[in-house]
Parts: sequence; structure tokens; C-alpha cells
Amino acid sequence: MAGKAATARTRANGAHAAATEEQTTFTEHTPQGRLTTQRGLFSGPSLIVSKDLYAEVVEGVVTRKRDSIALEPSARVTCNTYFGRFPASYWQRWTTVRDVRVELVVTGSGVVSVRASDFEGEPRTVAGRELDGAERAELAFDVKLDKFLDGGALWLDLVTEAGQRLTVEQVRWTVEPPEKIRPTAVTICTMNRADDCLGNLRALADDIASLDTLDAIYVADQGTDRVDSRDGFTQVKADLGEKLHYITQPNLGGAGGFTRGLYEVAGHTETEHANVLFMDDDVLLEPDLIIRMTAFSNRAANPIIVGGQMLNLLHPHQLHVGAEYARLNWLEPGVPVENSLSTADLLGVDEETGKPNKQERRVDAGYNGWWSCLIPYEVVEKTGYPMPFFFQWDDAEYSYRARAHGFPTVTLPGAGVWHADFHWKDWDEWHRYFNLRNSIITAALHSEFNLVVLCRVLMAQLVRYLLGMQYGLTHTLIKAVEDFLAGPEILRDGGVAAMKEIREIRAKYPETKRYDPTEVPGIASNDIGIINSPGRPALQRLVLLKRVVDRLRGRSRFGLGAIPAEEANWWHVALFETAVVTDANQEGVRVRKYDRDRMVELGKRGLQVINRLRKEGKAVQAQYKHALPELTSRENWKRLYEL
Repeated sequence: MAGKAATARTRANGAHAAATEEQTTFTEHTPQGRLTTQRGLFSGPSLIVSKDLYAEVVEGVVTRKRDSIALEPSARVTCNTYFGRFPASYWQRWTTVRDVRVELVVTGSGVVSVRASDFEGEPRTVAGRELDGAERAELAFDVKLDKFLDGGALWLDLVTEAGQRLTVEQVRWTVEPPEKIRPTAVTICTMNRADDCLGNLRALADDIASLDTLDAIYVADQGTDRVDSRDGFTQVKADLGEKLHYITQPNLGGAGGFTRGLYEVAGHTETEHANVLFMDDDVLLEPDLIIRMTAFSNRAANPIIVGGQMLNLLHPHQLHVGAEYARLNWLEPGVPVENSLSTADLLGVDEETGKPNKQERRVDAGYNGWWSCLIPYEVVEKTGYPMPFFFQWDDAEYSYRARAHGFPTVTLPGAGVWHADFHWKDWDEWHRYFNLRNSIITAALHSEFNLVVLCRVLMAQLVRYLLGMQYGLTHTLIKAVEDFLAGPEILRDGGVAAMKEIREIRAKYPETKRYDPTEVPGIASNDIGIINSPGRPALQRLVLLKRVVDRLRGRSRFGLGAIPAEEANWWHVALFETAVVTDANQEGVRVRKYDRDRMVELGKRGLQVINRLRKEGKAVQAQYKHALPELTSRENWKRLYEL
């Protein structure tokens, strides 16, 4: 690892490192007392977040504040909630900890119980205390982590009877600390989301006293609308002090922004042990995430990637997925691991079992999204830096490469941030190019690269896009495959030229543009009526063949109609001459018009490039594998950062 380095400075084209003249040197430090693994909180960081994600009022009158909760007579509260549970199973499996202590301060009368579940979600009481007239009494319960290997969690339950009142505050779940605490840096990659990024810096600053395992915060600003242009930046900078390192650099996408944190930590540490915690700029942050992820990493038996979970920002009670993996040969990310929750209502119950939606079973992740993900520097030493993918699949590729070097990814329940719902983002966008190209590269690097399967998947996508009158998206697919076949040189500039080119290509296709629903060009708003889909056909292959024949013959069942986003499937859209389709983000519509000449031309080009992939794929795969060490080297990223 590089020793203590001077402050890096960029040159030319307006990019420069404003990471302060005095850089923090990261060193392991001696712990001060027990290690806090998580706080017992009773309300969230925003009013859009339900307090029931922290503590659920079963009955009675209860006042829930951020760090305290007050029960009136005849009340019951359970902390068997998403943020209230201690993920005992994960701590037993992945760390050297065998005992956890829950500490709290209580006032009044009532019963405090420590409860546990097993891998089937069946609850039991493991400890408890009956209180009578306590005055800010300090309680502590020590619980063994010995019956949770396949699943289960710990939490607090609180009860008052008639005439009793009880206040609980300063709840902390603690463990014995390691000999040395790893230094940790949060890295935020941002691009023209100055207000979102500043809001998360503000959240960190407001909670900085509790984040004693956080040594530094790197902001890699790649935009033209910069964070330091905001009025509140000066105050946040003052509040965070020397912990904040604000860097501006050329736009190298998410990969380039996040990697900058790894790069800086490597240049400013004198120890082999350090953590870098990636975090998106547009999340709604629960600052306790940092405590939970860094504590878990500090007590892990071996270095592991620790992933935080994603909750849906538009539906804050929904968990995106408990743990996920990628089906590499099918180019399919985000596949829920068996027994993991998926788009789950954390305040609801499972329809099959009737039990609350809790991640009771411990599950193994294939990778974790970089909305929040902690990477120990030992992983970087042996695995290298991320691929210069610019955007998409960088997180999956890195996790699978790390796993090959002996570093698994663990997605930690209860460590969550809110991120924009994925299914509210339209698939037909410029970034689909990076999704496709980078997924093929990842499959080439980390799978058997079965070209029969891969070409079949791409052919199916090609036909669906053409039948759906998504000609720009079809061209996007063709360009992605062509650029994969061009070999590793396509990654030489980190994706800057590819981003510009794919946007120019897509601009030529009218259906890639979004319009206000009352201002669709050439179509009167009152003429567009909804025509619903009859549903998924039973004999899809037969229907597919029929739709292809009808399209080639120029047949359409409907001249014009509006189609809701969730019904815009190929078998329905292919019935229209002109379809006005609601965008997935619900902010506008796109107009898809049948164009036989374009369909035939793009179909031929698509067949040709997929046939090339079938023939040339293995040779190109060898090129990427040969180039991998150089592409993921510190020297390559230094060149891209123009340092």
C-alpha cells in the first residue's frame, strides 16, 4: 500500500482536487470502551418515514422521539421492526462476537424484555426486568449469540400496566471492541444533484457526535452544478471540519466517483486496515447505517464487503430486496436470493404464511448495490480497483471479482437507506447502453460465458424492442454489443466518449423523447384514449410469431391509443400503429410509431452483430481477461483522474 502521500492535484480542463491542503492520515486507533453496533432509535430521519419501522405501538398511548420513547399506562411497544432488530444471525455467522449487550436508560415503571426469533420467525424471551419507580436507571442485558446460525434476530419489547408510565432512552447495542478500530471514510459520488448531496452532508454533520468510527468524508463532485455553490455548504464544511474532503474531477460516472474514495484512502493511510463506505448522493440517509456497517466490519472474522440494504424512497415502508445476485449469462442483475424479501412491505405480512415481513433466514448475497456498500482496503489490495465502467454493473463486477479472491459480500439487515424506486425508472434511457455493454463484459470476466445462452437472451430482447416500436432502444442494444466486440480499448477513457455518442444516437429516434400528456406533437390530447392489454398470452411463442408476421405485413389492430406503463408489453404494443405510452416515472408519455423500414434495417443489423458475438465472443473474452489487471490498476485510475 502506498505510504502517506501529498495532496493530489488535478490539472487542465477545469478539474482540480479541492480535497483541502492538509489531508487526514488514516491510522487504526485504540477503542474507547465498548463498540456500539447500533442505536435503539424510535423515529426516522424524515417525516416521510413511518415510525413503525423503528418501534411499533401494539396498544396504548406512546410518544416516540428519535432517541427516546415514553409509554403511558396500559401500553405495549415492540422493537421487532426493520431498524429495531439486532441481526443476531449475521453477527454469529460472520463475526467473532459471541455476546451482545443491550444498554438503556429507564425512568418509571413497567417491564423491559429482550426478545429473540429463530430462523422460522418464532419468538421467545431471553431476558427481562420489571421496573418500579426507576429514576434514570441504567440497565444492561447480556445475551449470547449462540442459537441464530440459520436465522433470527434480537429486539426489545416494552410494557406498562394500569397506573404505570415508562420512558426508555439512550438504547445501545454494544459488543467487546477489537484491539484496534479501523479508520473509515464515506465516499459520496455526485453529479448535478447538489441539493441532495448537501442534504446528506447535513445529516452526517448533525449526527457526527455519534459517528465515532467515521474518520473522513470524501465528496467526488463531477457536475457543473456544484455542491460548494450552495449557501449551506460553508456551514456544513465548518461543522464537519477536517473530516470533509471536497474534490472536483471530470465526469467519470459512478465508477469514477466511488473509486476516487478508494484512491484517496490508499494514498493517505499508514495501515493495511481501512474501510471505504460508498454512498449515493440522492439517498435519504439513516446515519445509523454508518455505525452498523462499520461495527460489523470491525468485528468480522475476515475482511468482507458489507452491503447496506435499499428501501424504496417513493414507498418508504418497502424493502427493495433482502439480498441479491446476478445471473451473469442471462445479463440479469438484481435477482432476489432464495428466502430473501423482495419488494416487501416491511409493515405488512407475508400473504402465504401470515407472518410479518421480517428477514428471519440468513441469506448469502452475490453482490450489493453501491447505494451503500463498505469495502475494506484489504479487498482492494488483492482484487484491484473497480472497472472503469462509467455507469452500471460496476458494483456487481467488483463483488464477483472480490469473491474470486476470497472476499464475499454480506448484505446486512437493518442497515438501510432510501433510494429512488427502480421500477419507477424507465428502461428506455441512454444508460441502458452501459447496462448492456457492462453486463456482457462482466459475464465474460466472471462466468462460463455461454454464448449460446447469451445470444438467445439478446435475440429475445431485440425482437421485443422491435415489436414494441422501441427503435432507439434497439439501436442502443446493437451499439452495446458492437462496443463489447471492440474490446477493452472501449474503456480507455472511462466511458466519456461512449456516453456522448449513445445520447447522440438516441436523439435521432422520436420515441426516446418524453412529452407532457397534453402536449403530444401532432396528436390532439382529447383523441388519446386508453386501450388496455388483455394480459399475458398463454402461448407466447405462437403470439410472438403472429406479431412478427403482422408487423412485416404492416397490419395493426389499433390506429392510435394510450397504454399505461405497466401494460406496455410487446404483445400489446405490437397491435398499434401509434402508441402513446406512459413513462415509468409517471412524469410524461412517449410516442411510439410503427416504422417498417426502420424495423427491418435494425433487425438485420441486430442479427448481424449477435451472430458476430457468437463467433468472436470467446476471443474478445480473452482480451478483457488479459486487460483486467491494467484496467483496474491504481495507475490507470491516476491517468483517468489526470493527477
